[in-house]
Amino acid sequence: MRIVFAGTPPFAAAALNALADAGHDIVLVLTQPDRPAGRGMKLAPSAVKQAALARGLPLVQPASLRTAEGEAVLHAADADVMVVAAYGLILPQAVLDLPRLGCLNIHASLLPRWRGAAPIQRAILAGDPETGITIMQMDAGLDTGAMLSKTVVPILETDTAASLHDTLAAAGAAAIVAALANYPARVPQAQDDAQATYAAKLSKEEARLDWRRPADALARAVRAYNPAPGAWTLLDGVPLKIWSAQVVAGSGAPNAHERSHEAGTVLRAEADRLLVACGSGALALQEIQPAGGKRMTAAAFLAGRPLPAGTRFGT
Repeated sequence: MRIVFAGTPPFAAAALNALADAGHDIVLVLTQPDRPAGRGMKLAPSAVKQAALARGLPLVQPASLRTAEGEAVLHAADADVMVVAAYGLILPQAVLDLPRLGCLNIHASLLPRWRGAAPIQRAILAGDPETGITIMQMDAGLDTGAMLSKTVVPILETDTAASLHDTLAAAGAAAIVAALANYPARVPQAQDDAQATYAAKLSKEEARLDWRRPADALARAVRAYNPAPGAWTLLDGVPLKIWSAQVVAGSGAPNAHERSHEAGTVLRAEADRLLVACGSGALALQEIQPAGGKRMTAAAFLAGRPLPAGTRFGT
């Protein structure tokens, strides 16, 4: 099958490689223009660009598809289908109409739950027990198209956004290959719009921990914002990132005296963790990164800066 592929990050690169390995004819690859990255802010190619170049696939990097030139390139590709995965650019209706068999999207949730930009993180934040991959036909709406298949993926209690991303990338790559094996014979299923939820784009400000929230919600936030934008709090007015944390349970739970402390108060330091009071329960911080420093264990952090009981986070 002649395929135009559009995608940008590693999630998409996994699908591109799977389609090529399955023997499909990738006639054109679209990815976003190179962006500044790293400490030197040098222009860096996307993961999809790197995969396309490694395979010698035709590649273009338009800043927009809302131009006559962009449409002309796609028209010349003469594709049977266009596969889209985390591309990052809106496809206008004129582009959606170009492939003979339409456009398919690899979406990292079980639609109609978590339509939008950050489905992986929103699923973790909400405490969902599972998520998955949906292969859908694209239309002009935001992740509203009819669905060809769903692949369920459990969310582990240890999953961060990074680990769940990798699991879903592999699942998405397999799912799109399977979907194309009998496409367009498969009958798509319409989404139930009444069940839709929206996965809004993440912001650095929302990743600031609100210690008044329950400990389990804060633990999910730490996992959901790892690796980006990174959960954080303030310590003496200076940002401090929290990379790993667990809800205090069992014998390590705070006693009645400790529970009386205000949310965000350090309860006690232990050998390998720092216990902090929350709106309900307590959170054990395990991996921390001070401003301008490296990620380190709580023990290493405390060795350089002891935090006595009663120290307040968030201010």
